[in-house]
Amino acid sequence: MLSIPISTYRLQVRAGFDLNTAADLVDYLQLLGVDWVYLSPLLAAEHGSDHGYDVIDHSIIDPARGGASGLDALSAAAHGRGMGVLVDIVPNHVGVASPATNPWWWDLLKRGTASRYAEAFDVDWDFGNGRIRIPVLGDEESPEFSIVDGQLAYYDQRFPIAEGTADDGVDARTVHHRQHYELVNWRRADSELNYRRFFAVNSLAGIRVEVPWVFDESHAEIVRWFDEKLVDGLRVDHPDGVLDPGAYLDDLARATGSAYVLVEKILEGSERMPTHWQAAGTTGYDALGDIDRVLVDPAGRHRLDRLDASIDDAPKQPWPDLIHDTKRAIADGILRSEILRIARMLADETDALSTGEADDALAEIAACFPVYRSYLPYGLEHLEQAVSDARHRRPDLDDAFDVLLPLLSDPSNPAAQRLQQTTGMVMAKGVEDTAFYRYSRLASLTEVGGDPSEFSIDLDEFHSRQEKRHAVFPASLTTLSTHDTKRGEDVRARIDVLSEIPSEWRSTLTSLRELAPLGDGPLENLLWESIVGTWPASRERLHAYAEKAAREAGNSTAWAAPDEDFEARMHALVDSAFDNPRVAGIVATIVERVSPPGWSNSLAAKLIQLTAPGVPDVYQGSELWETSLVDPDNRRDVDFVQRRALLTAIDGGEHPPIDSTGAAKLLVTSAALRLRRDHPGLFTRYAPMSAIGEAAEHLVAFDRGGAVTLATRLPVRLEARGGWGSTTVLLPQRPIVDLITGVEYEGGELEVGVLLARYPVALLATREL
Repeated sequence: MLSIPISTYRLQVRAGFDLNTAADLVDYLQLLGVDWVYLSPLLAAEHGSDHGYDVIDHSIIDPARGGASGLDALSAAAHGRGMGVLVDIVPNHVGVASPATNPWWWDLLKRGTASRYAEAFDVDWDFGNGRIRIPVLGDEESPEFSIVDGQLAYYDQRFPIAEGTADDGVDARTVHHRQHYELVNWRRADSELNYRRFFAVNSLAGIRVEVPWVFDESHAEIVRWFDEKLVDGLRVDHPDGVLDPGAYLDDLARATGSAYVLVEKILEGSERMPTHWQAAGTTGYDALGDIDRVLVDPAGRHRLDRLDASIDDAPKQPWPDLIHDTKRAIADGILRSEILRIARMLADETDALSTGEADDALAEIAACFPVYRSYLPYGLEHLEQAVSDARHRRPDLDDAFDVLLPLLSDPSNPAAQRLQQTTGMVMAKGVEDTAFYRYSRLASLTEVGGDPSEFSIDLDEFHSRQEKRHAVFPASLTTLSTHDTKRGEDVRARIDVLSEIPSEWRSTLTSLRELAPLGDGPLENLLWESIVGTWPASRERLHAYAEKAAREAGNSTAWAAPDEDFEARMHALVDSAFDNPRVAGIVATIVERVSPPGWSNSLAAKLIQLTAPGVPDVYQGSELWETSLVDPDNRRDVDFVQRRALLTAIDGGEHPPIDSTGAAKLLVTSAALRLRRDHPGLFTRYAPMSAIGEAAEHLVAFDRGGAVTLATRLPVRLEARGGWGSTTVLLPQRPIVDLITGVEYEGGELEVGVLLARYPVALLATREL
């Protein structure tokens, strides 16, 4: 029988927090109420990697992360307490930044097409004249190579030398020309690369897990975990990158005995995960978006729209046009090499088209693709929609679309398969990593997997989406924060408050822009919203975030060509929050204004997430306020000593106030996790509940089959109208208890103001528990 977790807790395993340290934490996690421990990637990764997604050796658990003995210890600690173990794996790519550390890549570079691993990597050898292009050279006109210890050296980088190519005493430059690889300028990667990468990361090379021996050898250690009953489930990173995700999941099911598997799959709008996949669900970004939006005030939309338009010198683009243009820029820019490769694959079938017409049309199709990818024949309608939209935008390419559509609709056509692997890259880089940093109307909505053009949802729509989740994928993960989120859950919860006070935010932003001008209105709004959302934060954290946000947006500066003058003003903006008394005063005032309702939103979001349909995941440390920004900020160390102490106090009878410590969130989290784990029979359905009275719209209420969740929404407006008044909620006529406060009630029709007198949330269950 498939083992399904009731809840998970994600830990970022690294050298500074290895598996042995994680094993020592299991008792705390059990006390918190967690069911399964959820671990970041464990296989050997690049030296110093904090995330583990740059795997260099599939055959071993990273010694720096605790090695095999560390997993043994963690597994024993978890299983000994009746808890499961979920591990993140990376099938799509490997780390190649340090070639000598990756035996597959080293052998490929040394032997070229004669290497056994030539079949493992996705290389277009014909395009490189039999050589794989490695974009590592700087901008110097004549790069200096040397031979060091029998290896080709370029500064501190080392590359293998093929046998017989350096035996005649020639200079290093000549030796380089004789290799199966060509070291090229890093700028050539955009259009001339001939190996598949993870997105546009040159140091992450794609592998072909569709080849049986590649799957077997890259998963042998993972299979051992199941054979030895060390691990109970897997989270699959970026399955959209592999050739055929459905077939890959079939292979994984056979290898693991059909274990519980989740996929990192971002769904767009009403898109659903393919039901034929052998996966229990996604990692839950769709749930995150639903919870965020039910806490956003729809009444603030038009004023924030006007503010957004007023601070931008350029005419404001509708969201569909904005993401089309950013995706097209990606297809024509950092991912042009992928588009050109597809065009080369189709050359014999598109010879009737003029030079450049095919790749222009392919880039337009990728820019118009409405979802991450299709899985032909599944999802053909998405390709057809993309071509239809492309025809509308580019009628001059109509003949090219006529030629391409039947070719790209054929599941057996290699170019069609390749396009499916590419559209997700274009979407991720064009939307999440570009448009999300340009569209700053309400920064909490520009989150992974979200559509910021959807400003808010009402209670009926929220309940409808939860009912669908419960009916279709009840074992899918739900989340609020991850290692990939742009802002932690409590940053977003605070920013959501701005939707309730748009006029106050306009006044605040106007003053801040006058005192610390930047010259990029949308970015200023994004930075100040994020600073207010995470305050207090260190100067160093905010400088790092500002630099990443500005360069990802790409409007005023960029990674490849930083604008020093602009970035000096940007850093001055951050410094002003600390050094300019007037700026610091404005920040302090708005933070004081939004913090209490932000904390209310945070508690509401957390309780909803932990009790709604799906398997709730708690990201490390987020049982207290999670105020991190985009990675690597969200992988900072977590103070578990503090959390243990606070949980001990709560279990001793404390009911902490809602304040900056976040202890109230720990109370809510532990109450919900424990109830869900210890009484799963109370979570067997999803039934929306209605409040009755003048403040009914402010209550999110649902019954999970005995466990009842009540959560406040739009707290600023609620306070402005004088509170709950006579609003009531109808409950079964039997004794109940609020597991958060411990207060008992007789049931029946109860006043919401009484139920939520102490905290903005309540978790109700029968008193006999």
